Amino acid sequence: MLVYLIFVVSLIVLIYGADIIVGESGKIALKFGISEYIIGATLVALGTSLPEMAASINASINNKPELSISNIVGSNIMNISLVLGLVLILSKNKIKPSEFIEKESIWALFPVLLFILIIQNGIISRFNGFILTIIMVAYILFLLKNNKSAIDSIDTSNEELKNFSWIKSSLLLIIGFLMVVYGADYTVDSASKIAKSFGVSDWLIGVILVALGTSMPELVVSISATMKGKADMAIGNVIGSNISNISIALGAAAIANPIKLNFYNYLFDILTMLIATIIIVFMNTNKMYSRAVGILLLLLFSVFIEHSSHAIL
Repeated sequence: MLVYLIFVVSLIVLIYGADIIVGESGKIALKFGISEYIIGATLVALGTSLPEMAASINASINNKPELSISNIVGSNIMNISLVLGLVLILSKNKIKPSEFIEKESIWALFPVLLFILIIQNGIISRFNGFILTIIMVAYILFLLKNNKSAIDSIDTSNEELKNFSWIKSSLLLIIGFLMVVYGADYTVDSASKIAKSFGVSDWLIGVILVALGTSMPELVVSISATMKGKADMAIGNVIGSNISNISIALGAAAIANPIKLNFYNYLFDILTMLIATIIIVFMNTNKMYSRAVGILLLLLFSVFIEHSSHAIL
């Protein structure tokens, strides 16, 4: 019973820590006059990916390769099928994202295709990890180069900016990082123990339980943005988070400790991630932002969960 309590509490600490980092990073970005869109696609996306990053690095260091990769694969599937599916269904107004988002969405495919190419060799080496992280660097440079026209003018009368304190933000960032690191440590450890007690593999626990928990920041941020009439930012957050998950989170995990995995043992989940990614690219390039597409994505999520539940049983 104690292990379940530890799992829930550590997951809450992990998510809340990420929330603190996202909030303070956003304030610092605004202080420097960075556009709201770039904040959502980079800082917020990176911030909401911190739980995945911390969980995967921790699992990799502790020689749990299945948990390290399954967390990323499951999170990317859920970000698109569950999070984006709900965004499209809950969006009250017709979504009219900029042409920039249409061009940007193709970036979501790059890390997924590279991951599939690399993992077929059965190992993600440190060199492969560095290559994956370069994708995120290239993506950020792309955003900065092509989104200069979207830079917002900062409202100096904003009370949040007037009351901004470097000392306060720095302390909160440190606290947030500590919460994420230690939260990830206990989340991975307790999840692994739960898996063993039920005779379930680390992969299935990671691809469902840990992935669902670490996807909570994306879910909360995206639905909040949608309810505020900023569904385009929610879409950008999903794309940025998924790119970050593979490039930064998985790349850093491989740099920390090379990851060995049999690609063909987990073909269904990896192909589901690829299909979900193709759907979001097709949706953006063809401007198909309807509730019907949202229902389709939720159906994909249900198929993924159904397949995983059968594997558990």
